[in-house]
Amino acid sequence: MPRLLFSALCLMPMLLLVGSAAAAEPLRMPLWPERSPVGNGAFEAATGSITVHLPPESEANGTAVVICPGGGYGGLVTEPEGQAIARWLNQHGVAGIVLEYRLPQGRHQVPLIDAQRAIRTVRHEAAHWHIKPDQIGIMGFSAGGHLAATAATQFDQGDSAATDPIEWEGCRPDFALLVYPVVSMGQLTHGGSRKNLLGEAPSADLVKRYSAEEQVTAATPPMFLAHAVDDTAVVPENSRQLQAALKARGIDSEYVELAGGGHGLNGYKGPFWDEWQTKSLAWLARRQLIPVTSTPAP
Repeated sequence: MPRLLFSALCLMPMLLLVGSAAAAEPLRMPLWPERSPVGNGAFEAATGSITVHLPPESEANGTAVVICPGGGYGGLVTEPEGQAIARWLNQHGVAGIVLEYRLPQGRHQVPLIDAQRAIRTVRHEAAHWHIKPDQIGIMGFSAGGHLAATAATQFDQGDSAATDPIEWEGCRPDFALLVYPVVSMGQLTHGGSRKNLLGEAPSADLVKRYSAEEQVTAATPPMFLAHAVDDTAVVPENSRQLQAALKARGIDSEYVELAGGGHGLNGYKGPFWDEWQTKSLAWLARRQLIPVTSTPAP
């Protein structure tokens, strides 16, 4: 489909959505109009997508979050770690954009390319969706947390020479929220996530490149992390090491170590699930990304 026709077809429902004072129906749209890049100049027909959940216009505070569901890079837990999170964010005036990224199957660049494209898309459509372009964060759970951490430590300012205007936008998230995330691709990693992302025997350089604790710089955005102390699937040392790297670089961050719940926090419910939600809302409020009066309830 020609790019201009694709853009026009996508834009029409967007404009209809934002014109309503009520909560808009979620809009699902592909990330790429034609072929999707896989890195190194190669392309494929498959594409990732985003589902855009906008709060009522009268309640929107301008903040948006791209949400990366987990699934070990072998699947996507799109409801509890995606659509449900977007609906929860909407309750607090935040736009939730659920990213259904392409699964890597050893093609390590593919999920990051999709996450970067999602951030660029939200920034490009910020005015239409009543979002402030400097209040766009990323959030992830488990392997989706790894993708969010990677996007928060590997980004660019856009390509002004691109023919696609979405690619003009920078892909640095303004903040990150990571919940029981895979962080390292080294000894502490989740084996299935590493194999699916990097293949059977990745090089030391590739392991380092995708270990977010090794990629923190002074330009890394603020982060909120939450992890259960009894998580045996993705050990909390992942979050601890990232928090230590953030502190060493002077990056504003908060790490909440939950007293229980394991991986998935007792099936996405209960006191430990409620705790990270409440504390993440308080963190967003302190950073003036949501009003302080926003009720910190799950």
